[in-house]
Amino acid sequence: MQILTYIDSNLAMQDDAPVFDWNKPERRKTFKIPHFKRNQPIVMESVEKVKIAPSKKSIDRTFEKKETSENRSKIWSDVLPAMKSILASHKIAILGFFGFYTLILVTAFALTNVILPIRSIRLQDVSDMEYVILDAALRSFALSSYQNDSVNEEGDLEYSSGKLKYALHSVTYSKYTVRSGDNITKIARKFGLSNISSIISANKITNDRSLRIGEVIRIPSTDGIIHTVKKNESLASISKQYGLTPEVLLDINDLSSSVLQIGQEVFIPGAKLDPNVIKQTLGKMFMTPIKAKWRLTSPYGERFDPFTGVKKFHTGMDMACPQGTPVYSTMDGRVIEVSFNRIFGNYIIVSHANGYQSLYAHLSATNVKKGQYVYQGNKIGLVGSTGYSTGPHLHFTVYKNGKLVNPQKLLNNK
Repeated sequence: MQILTYIDSNLAMQDDAPVFDWNKPERRKTFKIPHFKRNQPIVMESVEKVKIAPSKKSIDRTFEKKETSENRSKIWSDVLPAMKSILASHKIAILGFFGFYTLILVTAFALTNVILPIRSIRLQDVSDMEYVILDAALRSFALSSYQNDSVNEEGDLEYSSGKLKYALHSVTYSKYTVRSGDNITKIARKFGLSNISSIISANKITNDRSLRIGEVIRIPSTDGIIHTVKKNESLASISKQYGLTPEVLLDINDLSSSVLQIGQEVFIPGAKLDPNVIKQTLGKMFMTPIKAKWRLTSPYGERFDPFTGVKKFHTGMDMACPQGTPVYSTMDGRVIEVSFNRIFGNYIIVSHANGYQSLYAHLSATNVKKGQYVYQGNKIGLVGSTGYSTGPHLHFTVYKNGKLVNPQKLLNNK
């Protein structure tokens, strides 16, 4: 009974005192148990139960671990639906982000492996067949061109018959504000006019490209041009000049008297501007690429080579002038080549409307880049003596649909 009482008290106090250990000698000395040998099996069994009995702390830790595991499961059960909801509601934004990132990677790959390795092609040096081979190479540039709205040389739109009709009542003018993408031909078509001369004359337009968005222009109610009265002109002389009667001019202009004043504007119904004026306005008239004083040293056609004395075909005209003289674009167009060649030195090729291309060679400097759009009269380079040259001059060549033409026949002021 003493042994059992001791064991029971030890179980109750195990959190505050160490478990009784029969293997330690000092414990055996402290507690004297009668008839030990006789009751040994019972005692040892009780002791083993004490050893293996779980402590309160270990039980608490077990419950704590279980509770932590349950809390984690509860957190994930709350977080996962929230994450799914966010992904579902922002699916487009997420896909857009990954799509944009993929686009950046593809662009970087293309720049590194496709675009950047490409270099502009330069014409190769040639031997004795230099002019023939070079002309053939340059013709390859003369295949690209752009086309304006269909207008013939007299300014008639494609739907007109060429014979202008005009109203017998007095001419009136309406105001129109230029919009993005407008040009003279489009505006004329909007108002049912048959010839662009009507708008050019009424607004004194010298260059179709000079129209600006927001600019207000006047549109006549019928086809015709405006004539400004000069000294010694009369209603009779003006009507005779345009093949009309004085009565028609009186009616169209709503004039109360046949007496005209110098500088007075008189509308001439059914009249057209000179074709060269229309070409100049549309940028289709060739302009001499050098405005300064120059001298023709080699015309287009057969000539003796200045170095070898051998007779060869000269593909353009040579315009001699001081080094550094400005060179201008002969017409509106797009620069399709800026390069260097042993024959032409620094050169520029510009593509124009109606299949025309112009070449400017032996330049000391260039002021434009490939792909740039230039207007008639824009400065594109400086006269020099680079390449196959005996002195400062501009070599000027013109192609029409890939074939050489005489540039001297195209220039309007030489």
